[in-house]
Amino acid sequence: MSEAIRNILLIVSAPSGAGKTTLCQHLLSNNKNLTRAVTCTTRKPREGEVDGRDYYFFDAETFLLKVQSGEFLEHATVHGNSYGILKSEVISRLESGKDVLLNIDVQGEASIRQKALADPILSPALVTLFLVTPTLEELENRLRKRGLDSDEVILNRLRASRIEIQSWRNFDYLIVSRSIDEDLRRAQVILEAEKLKSTRSINPLELT
Repeated sequence: MSEAIRNILLIVSAPSGAGKTTLCQHLLSNNKNLTRAVTCTTRKPREGEVDGRDYYFFDAETFLLKVQSGEFLEHATVHGNSYGILKSEVISRLESGKDVLLNIDVQGEASIRQKALADPILSPALVTLFLVTPTLEELENRLRKRGLDSDEVILNRLRASRIEIQSWRNFDYLIVSRSIDEDLRRAQVILEAEKLKSTRSINPLELT
């Protein structure tokens, strides 16, 4: 068994406002071997951002060439800028012995899951987790508490969430969000259980 197969590609998805970014930040802080895959983008770097650390910054032509050559596991255009995750970025981190974390939307997860099916490294590594609030009312409360969006944007996000939530059965795990600490505890249990699977382990008795 290769080292890459023993490592995990963990995808965390959720409706906007459910808390997936916070959960991912805590998972990264609590797991030294867990690293995020760096996203590619066509937008300009913001002050303090470093190419290769925060993002890979590409011009539109380079990004399009990589799309056409099938180098992205998933990609999308948001507010006029393109974003994508390179297959080579994920695989190189898995092969280096790292577990990889992706914080992406439901559409991105579906794209990666489909492409991973036929890949001998990504398929056994893939673990997917869906985070959802107990009710849409709770999701609306969290969106309003953020204070980032207008009423119109919040309503649009809630409409999109109704559709996204329907895909929860496509994921390996479901966490109904209660609190930051509880969400982290449950995600940590999932991560540790996946690491203990026999398919990711070597029996030390077989090495003697």
